[in-house]
Amino acid sequence: MAATSVVVLDRGNNTTCTINLHGATVVSWRVNNQEQLFVSKQAVFDGKKAIRGGIPFIFPQFGPWTIGPQHGFARIIRWHLEKAPERLASGDVEAVFSILDTDFTRSMWNYPFRLTYRLILREKELHFNIAVYNPSKDLTFSFNMLLHTYFKVPDVRRCQITGLQGCTFIDKTREGAVYQEVRDVVTINEWTDRIYQNTPQEHIITNVVSGRKMRIQKYNFPDTVVWNPWVDNAKDMSDFGDDEYPNMVCVEAGHVSSPVILLPGTAFEASQILQVM
Repeated sequence: MAATSVVVLDRGNNTTCTINLHGATVVSWRVNNQEQLFVSKQAVFDGKKAIRGGIPFIFPQFGPWTIGPQHGFARIIRWHLEKAPERLASGDVEAVFSILDTDFTRSMWNYPFRLTYRLILREKELHFNIAVYNPSKDLTFSFNMLLHTYFKVPDVRRCQITGLQGCTFIDKTREGAVYQEVRDVVTINEWTDRIYQNTPQEHIITNVVSGRKMRIQKYNFPDTVVWNPWVDNAKDMSDFGDDEYPNMVCVEAGHVSSPVILLPGTAFEASQILQVM
């Protein structure tokens, strides 16, 4: 990985965030030197394949795509560093990344767009502010967006995820059947791939790194995807270790079960805050 391909936000006190410009993928978030994100030991950093772990940026498609790569192109193209890391008056550190339509993006998705991604590293928090702008005079486009966050955990079987009770979910392990979640906390003991719909703005994951809790707060992301490949699917992924699945859980804020429809000259904004409790 060339040094120029990564950007580091450093708040001091061993609290850092590292972004790979390939996909603007957050590949590390350390709080007091403790890594909070999972990246597979077999992740590929070739500037082509999506990075297996961290926080891949899913846009403009979630899942398989007939006209382009699965989960869209944002996670496999090089982003522009619009604003280099800068310390704010608060002591927090901010950087801004962006992409525009190019010949490559228009070859699959023929729309003009502008996407900005602002990250702010705080003492125990990481803030994500996202804006998609449609500069067209006459074209409306629709898209999905999701932050595919891989949290690092000592044992996924001991994690509990709050804020899903009563929500309907699409179960992709059962051919897309729709169910309602009855549990007050969700636990993971098998292959899990669910799109929870109309979820509340906050989730807490227990027993993350060092037995702590992780709070997820989200705005304009009505869906929450929960994913763990478990043992059989782990074996099918060349860029994921067969024995790594107990050490990660994906809890992903997104707008995926229905698309965002963006009229000409308008913008869509969404945000997420991750907080180590």
